[in-house]
Amino acid sequence: MTKRIAITVIFCVLACGEVTGTSAMADEEQVAPKEMRLIPGGEFVMGSNDPLAQPHERPPHRVRVDAFFIDESPVTNAQFRTFVEATGYVTTSEKPADLAEIRKELPPGTPDPPAEALEPASIVFSPPPQPVNQTQYLQWWTYMKGADWRHPDGPGTSIEGKDDHPVVHVSWFDAAAYAKWAGKRLPTEAEWEFAARGGLKNKVNTWGNEPLSDEFPRINTWQGAFPYKDAKKDGFEGTSPVRAFAPNGYGLFDMAGNVWEWCADLYRADLYANRSSKQPIENPKGPAKSFDPREPYATKHVQKGGSYLCNDSYCSGYRPSAREANTPDSAAGHTGFRCVISAGKTARD
Repeated sequence: MTKRIAITVIFCVLACGEVTGTSAMADEEQVAPKEMRLIPGGEFVMGSNDPLAQPHERPPHRVRVDAFFIDESPVTNAQFRTFVEATGYVTTSEKPADLAEIRKELPPGTPDPPAEALEPASIVFSPPPQPVNQTQYLQWWTYMKGADWRHPDGPGTSIEGKDDHPVVHVSWFDAAAYAKWAGKRLPTEAEWEFAARGGLKNKVNTWGNEPLSDEFPRINTWQGAFPYKDAKKDGFEGTSPVRAFAPNGYGLFDMAGNVWEWCADLYRADLYANRSSKQPIENPKGPAKSFDPREPYATKHVQKGGSYLCNDSYCSGYRPSAREANTPDSAAGHTGFRCVISAGKTARD
């Protein structure tokens, strides 16, 4: 759900296996910065033809990436607080919406929303009390004033006792600002997927081909009937501590479930189809221009990894090949990020 959709809705209501071809790596002996892992460069198959794969995950195609360091986990509340205290940074959700930016995403002639719809707010999951039509996602999303990274479920809530949970309600702009401050950057979609696969070759999930199990949960997702009843068999409702579940083969936590993670790349629904005759692709950085037929006027960035709301009846975004997209000013209670550094470079001390 984009910020544009949220504000438009408000306006309407008010108005009416193993890596193949691993490359030699001169940086092999580099020591990983604190709480980061060195991911060896190599070639892999990006995308999927699995039955769960969406059209924008197809066709699978060969990609090669150079070595890089990646955060072991999503950025936590404690880490983000350090950034805010050091810089005075104010997140997108804590500021009034930028009408000029929003208008770029709207069809020509769309009337301006009322001023109150532009007040600081973010998107919060609000489960309905009964089963609903799963195509009507506005039945479980609320554009809530006062929701932000410090108040993840809205006014009166807090992150007290959740220093080790992933920070949420961060826009792409917020994630990029943190990465720059830390001397890092956001991962490309190819880097993110390569890392998420953990050295496994052509597997559906970060742990292999075995499906999700409610009885033996491997990641933080939704158990039960989405979106109204979470059985919480994984022990959590909402986000979980970033190291609550076992890491993948590269020692990375939460590369599936918990929170969606921003990537540097712009999003195009037809990107993989356009790549099919140009293999292998070397260190792809995404398209020059974004396009999502669902919202043709919006510029979007890629998100990967799924979240605690993923359930196979509705969303299988926890798979490494899965892709989602959102506008850079959008934030929500299930969206976070992690950072990378190109091998050979050093993070800010």
